Order: sequence, then C-alpha cells, then structure tokens
Amino acid sequence: MTHPFKSVPVRSYEITPKDVYLSRRDFMKAASVVGGAALLAACAPSAEEAAQNAAPAPVSGATDELGDAVNTYEDITNYNNYYEFTTDKQGVAGLAQDFNTSPWTLEVSGLVNKPQTFGIEDLTKKFTQEERIYRLRCVEAWSMVIPWTGFTLASLLKEVEPTSDAKYVRFETVYRPEEMPGQKSPFYPWPYQEGLRLDEAMHDLTLLATGLYGEPNVTQNGAPIRLVVPWKYGFKSIKSIVKIELTSEQPETMWETIAPNEYGFYANVNPDVDHPRWSQASERRIGELNRRPTIAFNGYGEQVASLYEDMNLQVNY
Repeated sequence: MTHPFKSVPVRSYEITPKDVYLSRRDFMKAASVVGGAALLAACAPSAEEAAQNAAPAPVSGATDELGDAVNTYEDITNYNNYYEFTTDKQGVAGLAQDFNTSPWTLEVSGLVNKPQTFGIEDLTKKFTQEERIYRLRCVEAWSMVIPWTGFTLASLLKEVEPTSDAKYVRFETVYRPEEMPGQKSPFYPWPYQEGLRLDEAMHDLTLLATGLYGEPNVTQNGAPIRLVVPWKYGFKSIKSIVKIELTSEQPETMWETIAPNEYGFYANVNPDVDHPRWSQASERRIGELNRRPTIAFNGYGEQVASLYEDMNLQVNY
C-alpha cells in the first residue's frame, strides 16, 4: 500500500554541531527573547531560566529573530534537561559528574522465553554498534540532528524471544536518589517509565543508543544506554535504562501519568495535533533562526506510517 508520507533524508550539513548540541544554549536564549513556552515538559528548559543567563560571545553571523546574537557553547557548558538530577537546567551536568555508570546492568524480562540480564559491556560487544544520524523533535517545538551510536532494540528483543502474549515494551530508568537528587522530589512518579507497542519497538529505526559523536554517552545525556525513537517526541526516548519488560497491557508512562491531556502514550510527531499550550505545526532547529514546518512523523513517515494505518492519530496522540 502506498502511503502519503515521504521520508526526508538527513543531510550532512543539517547535523547539529557537537558544542551546540551538548549545551542547547544557543537556541534557548533565542527562544526566551520571543517568549517560547516551555513549562513542565520532558526536554526543554524554561524561557525564564534561559533569559537569566549572561550573554556570551556571539556565534559569527548568527542572530535570533530580533537580530540579537545567539549564545555559544563556550559560555555555558552545563545546560541539560534531566529531572532525575534537578530541574535547574544549568545544574544537571555538575550533579551528574559523580553519577556511576559502571558497573551497569540491563534486565530484560516479562513475557519472554529467555529473560536475561546484560552488562553494558555485553551489549556493546554482542550487538553491532552502528552510527545513525537522526532528527530529534522535542515536544516543546525545537529540533536538532544527532549522530547516535548504538544498536537496534529489535536485536535485543529477538535475543530474549518475546512470547505470543507480548504486546508492549515497558522501560524503566535507574532509581538512585542518593546519586540523583531530583528523584527525591515528590512531584514526579519515580522512577521514570516509558513504553512502546511491540511493533514500534521492533522497528528498525528504534535504537538503543550507547554513544553520540563517536564517543560514549555522557551522564547528563543518559549514559550508559538510552532509547531513541526518532519519529516520536523526545520525551519517549528514556535515559539510563536498567529494565525492559515485555507486557500484555499498555504500560504507564511518567509524562502521561502527570498530564495525560498534554503527553500521550504514542507521542508521534504530528503537526496537525497541537499541544494544549502551543502549536506543533512548526519548529525551530537549534542553530537556525527561523521556524521550519514540522513534518509528520518527524520525516520518517514512509517507514513508520503503516504502523498506524487503522488508528485515528487525532485521538491517539
């Protein structure tokens, strides 16, 4: 069957520069100038916090919509979003420095014939590591292009042999409030949990990322292993995974539990379904000044639209 969605390949010049990617600073300063909305969301700092940052040296030739120079990575090196450590975006990297990622194990259980627990070294040796250049679209309407290193989730799931009753895959982040002070907050249902339908999890685009830019994942980015689902909003890509469980029922997810009218289970990138507090029809690519139209399924529709043929994506957002 022919689908109306065409995949849009990532061009080499679209890759978000490493310094800009790690800091996210340049875009968020520009966003604060024009009043970008970023409240209780999974992958972007608030406009108020961004506005409080001192203006660093400008990137040559780059300005925001008002003609102001965007910020550089050199002026701020610790600006990440990882609520397990803190909601202070400037404090994450510092708090994450002492986060211990070795040894690390990943338990795969539930409705499988061969439940197993893997060490991170086992995963990087057993499964071929490959580079995947993916677009990332945040629910807060910014985007970037990232060269990940990792392996397909499907290869891991085939190893444990899902049973015929398995319909969904549940993911869980490590729970270590002694190392992750944000987990002491009573406002979030820790540990962070996410989920996919089994066919989504088995899709070749779905990646377990162990690195980026040819280097191991950094702690503030979800080291040592995280999920990447490029046709979905970024909050689906859970960090620092310790448990994967196959289930027969749709699992609960953290952001859907907190605000089900804002963050649905599927979270497919859809320019026709607005967030209750902002439009999803356009986005801003980090490092660019102008908004660009958002593409359905983040440009991966040709590969994944068939997964949702019988679904109303206006309802199942």
